Amino acid sequence: MKIERIFDILHRYQEVYPDQTVAFGGKVGKEWVTYSPQDYIDKINKVSYALIHLGIEKGDKVGIIATNRPEWNILDMAIMQIGAITVPIYPTLTASDYLYILNHAEVTMVILEGAELMGKILSIREEAPRLQYLYTFIDRKELPYFDQLIEMGEEHPYEEELKQRKDSIQSSDCSTIIYTSGTTGTPKGVMLSHSNIVNQFLNLYQTPAPWSKTAFSFLPLCHAYERMLVFLYQYLGMSVYYAQNLGTIGDNIKEVKPTMMSAVPRMLDKIYDKIYTSGNNMPTISKMIFRWALKLATQYKIQDYERTWYYNMKHRIADRLVYAKIRNNIGGNFDIVVSGAASLQPRIASFFSAIGMPIYEGYGLTETSPVIAVSNRDRDGRASGTVGMPLPGIEVKIAENGEVCCRGHNVMMGYYKDEALTKSVIDQDGWFHTGDIGLINEKGQLILTGRLKSLFKTSFGKYINPQVIEDKVSESPFVEHIVVVGEGQKFAAALIKPDFDFLKQWCLRHDIEFVSEEEAVKDSQVIARYSREIDKYNQFFGDTEKIRKFELIPDEWSQHTDILTPTLKVKRKKVELQYQEVIQKLFQ
Repeated sequence: MKIERIFDILHRYQEVYPDQTVAFGGKVGKEWVTYSPQDYIDKINKVSYALIHLGIEKGDKVGIIATNRPEWNILDMAIMQIGAITVPIYPTLTASDYLYILNHAEVTMVILEGAELMGKILSIREEAPRLQYLYTFIDRKELPYFDQLIEMGEEHPYEEELKQRKDSIQSSDCSTIIYTSGTTGTPKGVMLSHSNIVNQFLNLYQTPAPWSKTAFSFLPLCHAYERMLVFLYQYLGMSVYYAQNLGTIGDNIKEVKPTMMSAVPRMLDKIYDKIYTSGNNMPTISKMIFRWALKLATQYKIQDYERTWYYNMKHRIADRLVYAKIRNNIGGNFDIVVSGAASLQPRIASFFSAIGMPIYEGYGLTETSPVIAVSNRDRDGRASGTVGMPLPGIEVKIAENGEVCCRGHNVMMGYYKDEALTKSVIDQDGWFHTGDIGLINEKGQLILTGRLKSLFKTSFGKYINPQVIEDKVSESPFVEHIVVVGEGQKFAAALIKPDFDFLKQWCLRHDIEFVSEEEAVKDSQVIARYSREIDKYNQFFGDTEKIRKFELIPDEWSQHTDILTPTLKVKRKKVELQYQEVIQKLFQ
């Protein structure tokens, strides 16, 4: 059947995958609670009936503020198939952020989870005049809750009206407004049509192998990237299991044994560092073999024809001795791991592909629904250091200033209530200006090299691309995050957030007392070690790009402290503002 609206997936699910037993699974306590496709669709329809009964009209906005759970998807589909618009909102925002989004989007109804979050929303409810209904996912004895929506739908089955609503929805209608949590500025409401998102999974369906049938999800569904992938999983009839929380990802993967999942580069870096340090306490011979195998993996060429017979022979030995054990410990049976949201170091892409967790990189923005380009299975469809080829139906060009621009079915409808801002990023010819810098190589693969707004000029008039420096220095296991600064200064400097787990182990091996993170960053031996690490990476840069000074930062950098985005990217402007005095001292 033809898929034109996102919810058309549901009828296809029943038609094409009648024997599928699990559509979604979430862990409650120690047990996995699953929904069959029929359970899933029945509950979607009941929630749709309930929303109709409450008076939710076509075009009304309904907010979901929650972490990943099967009920999130039930609500999402139920909202969209009555012609209303889903507004996914991160559950980590401040009360003032919630107030801004609820009022800007004119949200009529919110479904949320968590007692603390409920308190935040209740504290601003009187200041959000359009907000009529507030529901929680579980019974918190204070507000109506999800199961009552199901009961309401059972009591008031508006079957005919639901059919009429669905029939009235066009592929060009707005399906969702996603407020960007980007690294700068006020959140912007990105309007995406049904067509925007449907064209994504219709052009991605061949990315997973036909045997790949179990997906694992832990990145926020509020993010366009993960949400679109979960639509793809449904289109392909895959079972989707959600991580219980970020701390249980490793255990959950072992239980589920997924064939596909998405990740962000910072998470993959962390897994690599954990694997690397796991060899520290091995006997000497075992450690030598382990380190040899890891180094071999980082040299892996993704395309078969690029690997020599000699390399393949060594790889087979390494797989038998080391990689098979790593795979077993991770618990994966992976066909694909999709990495997006930021640049992935080529050696990390090579490493995971070598050990049997093939990395497929993708690139895009919320404004591009989100995928512009992604790795694929064709010859030269994957290569370390590139984000693959543009999706079919999407044109990509590099502007004179190096900016990546795209045009096609993926470009958003516009920013909600902001025509001027929309026109500033989508030109008269329909090209969306991404703000990213890149190039297209001779094989047609897209390579990203930085952000236009991040470029800065030294007092000598030399431009520096901080992302290139940051990506390279981030290869160090000592470094969790780094921000390079130096606008208008004589040299480049850096704020470095140490990887304290790794640093503690280093201190232990070198008989250095680790009292606290605050004390560690002041320790002369620690500072000297970081100085040697910076010297090692400086050799890769020109004289004007070398980091001349740095400051180690002991503070927490996370979503909670508003330094990291939900996809773990550093908010550069936030760091520059918060550490203004520290930065000034670096240049004195």
